[in-house]
Amino acid sequence: MTSDRDILALGDLDGADILGMLTRAQELAACWQAREMPQTLAGRRIALVVDDGGWRNTTAFDLGARSMGGLCVHAPIRLNATEAAEDLAAYLDNWFDAVVCRTPELEMLYALSHWAQAPVVNARTRQNHPCETLGDLAFLWHRHGAIDGLKIAVVAPAANILGSWIEAAQVLPIEVVQVYPARWHAPGESPRFRVATDLGELQDADVIITDCWPRDDDAGDLQDYQITAALLDGLRPDLDFLPCPPVTRGMEVSGDAMLHRACRVVQAKAFLLHAQNAALEWVFGAL
Repeated sequence: MTSDRDILALGDLDGADILGMLTRAQELAACWQAREMPQTLAGRRIALVVDDGGWRNTTAFDLGARSMGGLCVHAPIRLNATEAAEDLAAYLDNWFDAVVCRTPELEMLYALSHWAQAPVVNARTRQNHPCETLGDLAFLWHRHGAIDGLKIAVVAPAANILGSWIEAAQVLPIEVVQVYPARWHAPGESPRFRVATDLGELQDADVIITDCWPRDDDAGDLQDYQITAALLDGLRPDLDFLPCPPVTRGMEVSGDAMLHRACRVVQAKAFLLHAQNAALEWVFGAL
């Protein structure tokens, strides 16, 4: 019953398919600037399910689908509520060609995907955030012409942002290192993912990613891991600093770090739209 065109976790995908999306995102970025979007989603009906807040990537899905000729409808559904996943899947299949869903638990998306004939796209869970990482990767491709060999330093706890960078390292030619106090390290190192506590790992990083401090934070443990302008001044001049929104100034980043020349978060988040548009094309076999 399930589709083979789901996007639930980057590690589930073929690396070549992801690279194809990143390449296509560059073309779609040019189309967007020219206001000449291809109508490759014409006639496609997409359900947008949001049951945990947020606005950036869901707004981009809505805008992107409509700009390419698709019909996007907000469906006020909550997974793991009163209706079973198999029932929700069947009802959604009656009307929609794909379901984009932002929900707390990844396992519920896998359950929906298992029962649905339509492809299911993960717009964020507590465990991972594949679209956010796709957008950043598309921007890095735009900046560097490729992503091969990039060292990504994730100064963040084990949470959804790090989760998708770990997934990306499973299938793409990048190196990901989590730089954070040991109590918040992600389990399970692999050939292209490892953990560290030493901020010296930032010296040769191509990219620094941040995420919000954990709620059980100990300021004494985390203050040394705040990204500041002074710290960025001491790193490589071509560094890309991409703090993940929402940014908490005075915690994981300082106010002056957001003004630093290395901070390209606004430019990077523009590519969220283009990467998600490319992902929708892939979901429907148009890529």
